[in-house]
Order: sequence, then structure tokens, then C-alpha cells
Amino acid sequence: MILSVSRRTDIPAFYTDWFFNRLKQGFVYVRNPMNYRQVSEVELNPGVIDCIVFWTKDPTNILTKLELLSDYHFYFQITVNVYDQRIERNVPDKNRVVPAFRALSETIGRERTIWRYDPIILTDGMDMESHCRNFELLSAKLEGYTGQCIISFVDLYRKTLRNMSGITYLPIDNDMMKTMGERLVQIGQRHGIALKACSEQTDLSSVGIQHASCIDGELISRITGKPVDAKKDKNQRAICGCIESIDIGAYNTCRHGCLYCYANYSDSTVKNNLLKHDPGSPMLIGNLEPEDTVKKRKMVSLVSNQIEMI
Repeated sequence: MILSVSRRTDIPAFYTDWFFNRLKQGFVYVRNPMNYRQVSEVELNPGVIDCIVFWTKDPTNILTKLELLSDYHFYFQITVNVYDQRIERNVPDKNRVVPAFRALSETIGRERTIWRYDPIILTDGMDMESHCRNFELLSAKLEGYTGQCIISFVDLYRKTLRNMSGITYLPIDNDMMKTMGERLVQIGQRHGIALKACSEQTDLSSVGIQHASCIDGELISRITGKPVDAKKDKNQRAICGCIESIDIGAYNTCRHGCLYCYANYSDSTVKNNLLKHDPGSPMLIGNLEPEDTVKKRKMVSLVSNQIEMI
């Protein structure tokens, strides 16, 4: 099984002690976000965890703990954007994140260190020209440290619209996506970085951008050296190219405070949840409660008992 760590929060940035405690204990409890009383027990044995996919905006805190992952296959997706603290309110300065990105790549290799430049938002202070100029600067800094950049254009969910009510943002139509996508591809080519698009309805293949699989069966096959027999993740949008995985995160727990984030509903809920975090607990927020029902998740390796790839 593939472990997603995590679409719902930034575990590498904020919860590394908890995460490695769970690896040591060999299991984690995950609340069903749609049914509070339903809890899954997820086994973390390396024999059934085929690969761990980390999502983060700051890998600094995990850099000194990578040896604790020696029994696991894994790769990282690191979001490095150009927004200031009006939009990414608590994300560390790029002068901290970029060196950490490069240090991670030097340790685990550029193929397992993927850059995310998403979501792309056009505002009164960050138009297309500004994005392209800053994308060029970031590409130059990350050249040689990654071979892939995953982009997306912002999806304005209802809570995103509410959170961004104080930001003057501009609509992005299909033609603008293609124009901007083509320019980003050209920049990426100059720095050896191929672009893919995450869950975009607009077909950008004409400008050289294919659909991304953020939880990528082909990449996992290369990392593990074995073919992966996995289905599309039915819990994601139809356009999403990810294969099935188990996410061990929790919504309303990320301290980055990005206004565009779909995973945080309100600052007050995040603040209350953070007070309940215990690095020694088997679940990210709080602990088991008397009314909870725990069901052990069926864990099956997606690559075991297969012929090793040459």
C-alpha cells in the first residue's frame, strides 16, 4: 500500500516527532473525515508499505531524520511558490526552503525530490509576468536538484473564496492557462525541469504539459524496482491521475495558514486542534474516545511477490 503523508496537512514541517513515533510503534489511527467516530488502524510495517509519498512546504525538520526511513521507499513533493505572507501567511521564507530542498535532493536524489508550483493565482500584485519572472528565478535555484515540476491553477472552492475575500485575484480562463503554461514550459526546459499539471480540466498537452500523477505508479515502480499493481484512487477527483493510497493526515491541522488551502476550514478550528496534538498519541489530533469504533484497515502490498524490474 502507498502511504500519503499528507494531502491534509504538512506532517514533515510540523509533526515529524509524531510521525516517527508511529513508525516505531508500527501503526497509526486515522479518523474518517466524513465520520468522526469511525477510526482506521493502519499498519506501518515496511512489508506492506510499498512507498511513502511526503507532501510539504518545508522539509527542513525532516532532513536530520531521513535515516529513520531506511526501511522504506519514499519520495517528496515540495511546494515552493512565490507568494508573500498575505497569501501564504506562515510559510517560511524561500531562503530557508530552497536550501532545504537542495539538501534533500543531494541526499535522496533529484528523481525523488519533486517541485510543486501550485496553485497558480493571479492577483493585482502577482500577474502573469510576475509569475514567469519568479518561476525563472526559482527554476535557476532548483536546476539540477529536481527534474519535475507539478503545477495547478487555483480552484476557488467556497471556503477558498471566503478565505481570500481580502485579496484581489483575477480570473484565469483556458487561453490564459495555455499561454502561461507554454511560457513556464519554456523556462523549465532551460533548466532541465519538465512540467506536469495536477487535476486540470484544461488540456495543456498542446503546450507540452501532461497530466500529473502526484502519487505516481510509474515513479514508485522505478523507486522500488518492481511493477506496481494499483487502481486509480477512487476518493480523488475524476481528472486526478493518482493511484490508490492511504492518507494519515487530518484536516484543520496545518499551521502554514495559506488562504487558498482546501484542507483548513477556519483558523479557530486549527488553533483548537493544535492544542489537542500529542506526539505520543496514536492519532494526529487527540486520542481514542469511548464512543469511537476502530477498524483495522486491510493492508496489501501492491508490489510484493512480483518479478523485480530490470
